[in-house]
Amino acid sequence: MAVRQSRAWQRMLSGRRLDLLDPTPVDIEIEDIAHGLAFVARWNGQTRGDWPYSVAEHSLLVEQIFDRLEPGSDPNWRLAALLHDAPEYVIGDMISPVKAALGEEYGDMDERLTIAIHRRFGLPGYIPLPIRKRIKSADRISARLEAVQIAGFTVGEARKLFPIRNGALLDEFEIKPRPPAEVRTEFLDRFSRLLDKVDRAKPGK
Repeated sequence: MAVRQSRAWQRMLSGRRLDLLDPTPVDIEIEDIAHGLAFVARWNGQTRGDWPYSVAEHSLLVEQIFDRLEPGSDPNWRLAALLHDAPEYVIGDMISPVKAALGEEYGDMDERLTIAIHRRFGLPGYIPLPIRKRIKSADRISARLEAVQIAGFTVGEARKLFPIRNGALLDEFEIKPRPPAEVRTEFLDRFSRLLDKVDRAKPGK
């Protein structure tokens, strides 16, 4: 008797049915991403404040930092920075030690979702390595800021775990977790503005 395959899809609030093992761009909506990320807590919820610090808020910060590191950069790459953790709207946010323990399976699922999301919004399935490294730098600066300001790490711990080159940016941002609905709205607004820049930059526009 054939083994019945376990369900691997999730129903989105938009009505889409997203297959986590074989995601397609047609089943991805930015409203689902914004909503999911606004309700997924970073740092397993172990942050100061009356609201969890969400992946959506982290994504907004990473895009801001990327823009500071790469002023005047291609709007495609700013959009990629905003969406760098977009798969977490369905697979959740896991701290790095857990991701390492889960190994290739988690990484493969994240990669498939990332490719589908990028294609849905007109980005390359695979972002060029130099750009990915710059987004990662912005991500690490964000993690350093979050660790010290809201996640209870000492400065020494954060410096060791999240080494960065551009420490000047650490004094430019103050993190204050906000209600999910407020963050969701800002995420959608930032996405719309970046996508509009991407569209206007296309040949013939």
